[in-house]
Amino acid sequence: MVKNKLRNIKLVIEYDGTNYCGWQTQKGQITVQETITKVLSDICGHKITLHGASRTDSKVHSQAQVANFLTKSRLTGYQFLQALNDHLPDDIVIRKAEEVRRSFHAQFDAKSKTYRYIILNSHIPCALDRKFCYFFPFPLKRDAEDAMKKAVRYLIGRHNFRAFATKSSQKENCYRKIYSIKITRNKNYIYIDIKGSGFLYNMVRTIVGTLLQVGQGKIKPQDIKDILKSQDRKKAGPTVPAKGLCLLKVEYADTSK
Repeated sequence: MVKNKLRNIKLVIEYDGTNYCGWQTQKGQITVQETITKVLSDICGHKITLHGASRTDSKVHSQAQVANFLTKSRLTGYQFLQALNDHLPDDIVIRKAEEVRRSFHAQFDAKSKTYRYIILNSHIPCALDRKFCYFFPFPLKRDAEDAMKKAVRYLIGRHNFRAFATKSSQKENCYRKIYSIKITRNKNYIYIDIKGSGFLYNMVRTIVGTLLQVGQGKIKPQDIKDILKSQDRKKAGPTVPAKGLCLLKVEYADTSK
């Protein structure tokens, strides 16, 4: 009886999303979730259902996606880690595998998620980073960083982010809570880290596109308040490319057994 007891295994996953149509399994498409699930099912000897914390979109990367699955397998966390990394493609790596409490769910138990968007603001592109950053050759104002930091103050807190979602119906609940937005610059690279309770479809990328317009002087920092209030997607800035986005962290309360 004990041998058949289901165990809950938590994975922390790193992947280059360039060659995938996002995280979530889609018919006729190659996705990260499907790729890992197939390998896991072979390793465990039975069909696996893999639950992910965040449904990252096509071409979006992850440093620490979290997923969990139930299994009858007796393999240890370290054995799962080794077996998965031996059989997965090189652009997907399992960083950690451990057994957690049976009730843990990677998606529903998540307390916050942090995404990073990387912008290369230069007149010359970079061959090495081309898959992981947005090449933005347009000049920004001298005080662009200060203006963008002023703009994010209006985004912090719980708001209706319908204006920043590229897909949302009038019936959808578009309220989300943003805990922090950090903007830093290192030479020609701009890093925008956004931590929130959750995000609407393309919300982070549209926030970044809007902040870049603030940096160019096309939108005033205080206009963000009016954009939020309008709930009109046409008022916000463009949705920047997916390749500059990476899931940095998913935070939970205690997940131990």
